[in-house]
Amino acid sequence: MRIPLSWLREWVDVPATGDATADADHVHAALVKVGLEEEGVHGGALTGPIVVGEVLDFVEEPQSNGKTIRWCQVRTGTTADGEPEVRGIVCGARNFMIGDLVVVTLPGAVLPGPFPIAARKTYGHVSDGMIASARELGLGDEHDGILRLATLGIEAEPGTDAIALLGLDDLAVEVNVTPDRGYTLSIRGIAREYSHSTGAGFRDPAKALEVGEGAGFSVIVDDRAPIRGRRGCDVFVTRVVRGIDATRPTPRWMVQRLQLAGIRSISLPVDITNYVMLELGQPIHAYDLQRLQGGITVRRALPGETLTTLDDQTRTLDAEDLLITDESGPIGIAGVMGGASSEVHDGTTDVLIEAATFDPVSIARSARRHKLPSEASKRFARGVDPLVAAPAAQRVVDLLVELAGGTVDALGSEWIEAKRPESIALAEGYVDRLIGVDYSLDEVTDSLTAIGCRLKPEGEGWLVEPPSWRPDLVDAPSLAEEVARIVGYDRIPSELPVAPPGRGLTRAQRVRRGVGAALAAAGLTEVLAYPFVRSADNALMGGDDVAQTRVANALDAEQAMLRVSLLPGLAAIAHRNRSRGLTDLALFEIGHVVLPEQGRTYGVDAVPFGAARPSEAALDELERSIPHQPWYVGALFVGDRRGRGIGQAAEESGIADALDAAHVVASVAGVTLRVETGQHPALHPGRTAALYVGDEPVGVAGELLPAVAEERDLPRRVGVLELDLDRLVALGSGEVAARELATFPAATQDLSLVVPVEVPAGAVREAVVEGAGPLLEHAELVDDYRGQGLEPGTKSLTLALRFRAADRTLTAAEATEAKNAGLAVAAERFGATLRA
Repeated sequence: MRIPLSWLREWVDVPATGDATADADHVHAALVKVGLEEEGVHGGALTGPIVVGEVLDFVEEPQSNGKTIRWCQVRTGTTADGEPEVRGIVCGARNFMIGDLVVVTLPGAVLPGPFPIAARKTYGHVSDGMIASARELGLGDEHDGILRLATLGIEAEPGTDAIALLGLDDLAVEVNVTPDRGYTLSIRGIAREYSHSTGAGFRDPAKALEVGEGAGFSVIVDDRAPIRGRRGCDVFVTRVVRGIDATRPTPRWMVQRLQLAGIRSISLPVDITNYVMLELGQPIHAYDLQRLQGGITVRRALPGETLTTLDDQTRTLDAEDLLITDESGPIGIAGVMGGASSEVHDGTTDVLIEAATFDPVSIARSARRHKLPSEASKRFARGVDPLVAAPAAQRVVDLLVELAGGTVDALGSEWIEAKRPESIALAEGYVDRLIGVDYSLDEVTDSLTAIGCRLKPEGEGWLVEPPSWRPDLVDAPSLAEEVARIVGYDRIPSELPVAPPGRGLTRAQRVRRGVGAALAAAGLTEVLAYPFVRSADNALMGGDDVAQTRVANALDAEQAMLRVSLLPGLAAIAHRNRSRGLTDLALFEIGHVVLPEQGRTYGVDAVPFGAARPSEAALDELERSIPHQPWYVGALFVGDRRGRGIGQAAEESGIADALDAAHVVASVAGVTLRVETGQHPALHPGRTAALYVGDEPVGVAGELLPAVAEERDLPRRVGVLELDLDRLVALGSGEVAARELATFPAATQDLSLVVPVEVPAGAVREAVVEGAGPLLEHAELVDDYRGQGLEPGTKSLTLALRFRAADRTLTAAEATEAKNAGLAVAAERFGATLRA
């Protein structure tokens, strides 16, 4: 909200020190004290000397470029000897005559831009200054020629300071208004807040008006479909002014204030409605009375209705939209934007003024639905004082009569069904306990009275009726906050609260954090991908029949599905990094995936409204409306795990890295993974591992299909891993005990077994480990041979075995015995034989 200081001074006693910048800083400081946020200062980009000049004579001189300039003699004051001070000035405009009073910017002046003025040679003359246009002075957008003071009705002596004469020395301070304090989106509200901060005298502009009444104009409020029981309109006041001249220029003072407040001047009737909106906080709409058909009805939109708004856009209306209609149909979206059919134009003579109060929720939704943010909807969405509608309508009527030459008509209406604010019980001492400050009774009552509340003693406290312009005051805590704000936040001590004892992290939280730390320590980089993906990506990762959840208000229509897998996001991040030259990547993400049940509909039609806690039934319904969202951990490996070195070839990443990462995760979760050959629609059929804990499937590891990798502009070999972290937490102990360091030497032996080709190497290793018993410390597959020397349909698997005892040095015989025990189990299960 921008507040011109001259306008603010009309309604509150702001001291004028003669230094506009200092005054602006003072106002900012006062408003910050009561909780408003300082944004900036506007205006003041123009400095003198800028004076009134009288055109004494000029000569028109055609130029070689086809342009005709005027070499002017302009009187700009009086010399020290009392003689007229005459300056020669080159001017390209031709809309002035000899004897006209104009605005002359002298050398040393600076115009908005900044545009410094200096004496300079041009068109064969030395121009000692410049005759300025309205736009160059920041008075408007018109640039049809230079500014003639006669058009503004101004008479002044040459040499008079034009900055003060035209009010160009005014500044506007800007503050940020939070959504709960919509009443400060007006000069009235800001003046009241300045008064609260400084104690300066405040004069309510709404009470300075003699409010008349109108009757006979039909207004019907027919809100048959209120939203959540909230009626769309509580107040609807209309007044009529006839015989206006809509082509009259807007007075200079009004244009200047509107521009300082950030609103462009359009036409006199529109400028007046905007001026009153800024002054009183009540949005006003003006209709051409001759274009209306019958009376006005306020109602919700009907199916299929459309409206062409003032921006010449035809909009399809929603059943929740609150409309202003006449007998022809919709003529405006209430509180958002009027319709083109009833727009005030240059030929308008009779005007119907509307001042209404609409439901904030309804207006906010309509503005967002139609992408039509406006100054009016911004105020209605934050709440408008229902008691200011009639004074605001009267203010518009008065200005139309004064400035547009109109005549007040008795036609009009008043439909007012606004309820008085509900009283709030405030116990004595409650404010002290909540804020932590010892306030006196006078401080509490004086603060609440100052903001407009009415207090009635009741028991050990008061019944407090909030003012009509403060819809945010709904309970005792909000009243306590007002006391703290008005008395001063500096009274609140700065004390750190004592943190209550807690139970620490849950086991699932500890495991998730441990997994992240372990993967990072293993050399992977944690990333965070967008949870929105294409439907095709979900189908690829989960199968064509996978259930998917569509986002109702997706940022990108192409990626409107919630992910069922982390892998598409990891692939997108890998592609983005490779496009920037980072080719060797090891990435991981820990995050939610969304796994809805097939055929089930999620989401609720109505979210519980209000500040009260929803019922248990409502909470249960909300919980059921959310699909299952387990924690997953995913990893992706692309490029080289180890780069090329001297005498050493590069090692490409792949499934082995994915399996290593899977075992890292499993160790943190306290589980042992079982690896089997698996299948996955996005993974290479010969390089896919299904991961189990016992017989429970928990994830998959492997390499992307080359076609899938190529589609994402990735190399043909991309290792990936995805594990259901919630399942690992449920299946694991969550406690990982560190093993004691071995103090006795190890005994190593190799075991080469011949088994059928179809037998998984992992199953053979498990059999050997099970049979070898506790002496076997480690078993690793080091060779898988198929070829000459073996029977067709068989393969040779070589396991490197390490044996160790905790209490003694093993003998070769003990190690061999344990190895043979492992061989026996493998032979029993798979027919394994020793390779000759």
